[in-house]
Amino acid sequence: MTARLTDVIDVLDAAYPPQLASSWDSVGLVCGDPDDVVGSVTIAVDATAAVVGEVPDGGLLLAHHPLLLRGVDTVAASTPKGSLIHRLIRSGRSLFTAHTNADAASPGVSDALAQTLGLTVRAVLDPAAAEPDTDKWVIYVPAEHADAVRAAVFAAGAGAIGDYSQCSWSTTGVGQFLPGQAAMPAIGRAGVVEQVSEQRIEVVAPARARGRIHAAMQSAHPYEEPAFDVFAMQPLPAGVGIGRIGTLDSPEPLSAFVARVAERLPATTWGVRAAGDPDLPVSRVAVCGGSGDSLLGAAATSDAQVYLTADLRHHPADEHSRRSGMALVDVAHWASEYPWCAQAAEIIRSHFGATLPVRVSALRTDPWNLACEGERR
Repeated sequence: MTARLTDVIDVLDAAYPPQLASSWDSVGLVCGDPDDVVGSVTIAVDATAAVVGEVPDGGLLLAHHPLLLRGVDTVAASTPKGSLIHRLIRSGRSLFTAHTNADAASPGVSDALAQTLGLTVRAVLDPAAAEPDTDKWVIYVPAEHADAVRAAVFAAGAGAIGDYSQCSWSTTGVGQFLPGQAAMPAIGRAGVVEQVSEQRIEVVAPARARGRIHAAMQSAHPYEEPAFDVFAMQPLPAGVGIGRIGTLDSPEPLSAFVARVAERLPATTWGVRAAGDPDLPVSRVAVCGGSGDSLLGAAATSDAQVYLTADLRHHPADEHSRRSGMALVDVAHWASEYPWCAQAAEIIRSHFGATLPVRVSALRTDPWNLACEGERR
């Protein structure tokens, strides 16, 4: 059994849905023919020249960071990134990116980071804001016409809840109206207040079916001006979003937690930096793989004692330390996201088994390679 590139893409899109990506991001297939057979998958945080050199001909490189993102107007072979694209295409290799969609997915980048550090994930640090996709319709109709209206909106797509269909709730009340002189009421006459025994029918429906349901309701309803309401239902949290909040099996001092981070994440020139009381008891930790200083506010309200992320800048970190007692742990960007590579590899292996070789690149693509602490004065 062979795997086509499109088969692998389907698996990756299911694990890391493209719709979870930030609006500014560029994710998905960068180069390659979806109908081609894939001979192998190599996974890395960055698509560098050294990493591309590890990918066998006919193989797929799955990278976390986009190779082409901002202001791309050429892929000429004379440019660094264009040269990589040409190398990939000439040898039948392909490139696929899962970036902020992999950050937000569940499990995703921060789940892999939390697992590596021995944390049990309890919540999402910054839950994704989903758009309402379900409506609740409330329709008022004379009791003798209620069955016809229900049947019409059911046929138009309303009333489905999971594996159940034709779901509704009704109660009886009294509707009142005063027809104007130009009205043509189905019940009563112009200029006379009318009271009618009516049913209040409630059904849920997909928001995309709003037009069909409105037309069906009006067609089946006896009134010239039907009374109804449409409410957009707010979605429940889906467990996706950026960052995670996790707990340790048992509390430990901040100094021990920093040592844990240094031991469990791959070594980098950047190392591990921390700000806080070394004796601070740590049991609840907020983490965000990649650059996470935009979530300092969310971390401060998470009841965690520590926030671990990458690329913390001086002023945001300083302001955070002044305003809260939360400790900060700052690691190299690459190191915080590298655990995701093993997660992605397991997702692909679990689907394709031995038919598709999968490997995680061991190359360190962190750009920093020199450090000198200097003499303290």
